[in-house]
Amino acid sequence: MDSEQHSSAQRDAVRELRLHLVTWNVGTASPPPDVTSLLQLDSPSPAIDMYVIGLQEVNSRITNFLSDLVFDDPWSIFFMTVLSPLGYIKLSSIRMQGLLLLIFVKHDHLPFIRDVRTNYTRTGLYGYWGNKGGVTVRMSLYGHTICFINCHLPAHMENTEQRLDDFEKILEMQFEEENVPSTLDHDVLFWFGDLNFRIADYGIHFVRESINNKRYNLLWEKDQLNMAKKKEAFLQEFIEGPLQFKPTYKFDLHSDVYDTREQKSLFWFNEKKRKPAWTDRILWRMKSLCQHASKDDFSEEEQTISVTLNNYISHMSYGISDHKPVTGTFGIELKPLLSDPLVTLSPEGEWSSERDVFISYSAVPGFPSSAWDWIGLFKVTFRHANDYVTYAWVEDDEISSNEDSKQVYMSAAEIPDMGGKFLLCYYSNNLQSIVGISQPFQIQPNRTSIGKDLAQEENAWMQKPDNLESYNEF
Repeated sequence: MDSEQHSSAQRDAVRELRLHLVTWNVGTASPPPDVTSLLQLDSPSPAIDMYVIGLQEVNSRITNFLSDLVFDDPWSIFFMTVLSPLGYIKLSSIRMQGLLLLIFVKHDHLPFIRDVRTNYTRTGLYGYWGNKGGVTVRMSLYGHTICFINCHLPAHMENTEQRLDDFEKILEMQFEEENVPSTLDHDVLFWFGDLNFRIADYGIHFVRESINNKRYNLLWEKDQLNMAKKKEAFLQEFIEGPLQFKPTYKFDLHSDVYDTREQKSLFWFNEKKRKPAWTDRILWRMKSLCQHASKDDFSEEEQTISVTLNNYISHMSYGISDHKPVTGTFGIELKPLLSDPLVTLSPEGEWSSERDVFISYSAVPGFPSSAWDWIGLFKVTFRHANDYVTYAWVEDDEISSNEDSKQVYMSAAEIPDMGGKFLLCYYSNNLQSIVGISQPFQIQPNRTSIGKDLAQEENAWMQKPDNLESYNEF
């Protein structure tokens, strides 16, 4: 089979990716000690291909926020620490005050994820303040466009219309870059967050009694989002799994007991206890279903991408805030519209810091290379694209070139003496993403350097007066 036939066969083959989406209003708390169950790390199911984590009310006091602009915030560091040893890297993130959206992906998908873009929409204080609104990440995944919107919409029972107006404004957000589709023009759009829709009409005692008896269906028809979906055409296009879990708001901290404390207002009289509600939600929209909704001859075979919800649950064991996290696990079946990485690269020969080393790479015809492209050396547990050990500029450090491939060198001084398992990644400046990744390979330890270091350490230890005194005591 020649390369063209092979590529064609790969495009015709359907791939199934597993996506795990988290939404959690963390109430300015620090990360919990363990998120194994939240991320399904102990699940017997196949490994997740992509994690999408949407948080609301991340601590955004001015001192925290300013430091987070320079350094990763504690939640980002926490999830990177958990996921990077498992072969995931942080593909993208965006923060707007208390709203944070993180996307992690398995290494082998990186060359097929392109055109990653982020944006945000403020809706608090008439659009001047970012305590409410939406943060967005979009991408092309194997040639299919996918968009994720993490929202925190206005609170309180009476603000349904404001919530709907704000979400419409977020949907109208446009990406600045050319050739990037509008939000609703993506093949798949995920909408999630603390959407703040409440349970209308019923009193708190009826709501709590229905929950205690697990008769959630009695409350569905009075859920404000379900009610709005019957009236608002733009909401009817969004799909949600069944709400077969307890309302996720409002709980006493570190418990699974609904709000037991009276709330004090500015005027020093007690407000009513908060009524439980499904404020934390995950919905999605398929562009193909919207386009074909009025056509009788539409068949599943015409779809090149489909989404199946496998699991939609809350996680009652997490009590750091008055919200419980909600997760949705999805199967995404797609026919890859692209099957070859833009760049293939590999190390040449055996690597160690005892000599300069070489990398060979080749790009597909028409690849939009730039003088600012670089190849990075990464540990296999690297966290994100800037977490490199060292790098080489593809133009400045080029030593040979022909029609089939090019060769770049890295100085021996930049190679880690201790060796270990590493990867090479090609970063495209024009595409703002990693477009090629090598297989993991071993760098051999530098025996000369390590021997010298051990000798110097032993020398230094023997020359310490404290050590000589200890020796004399025996």
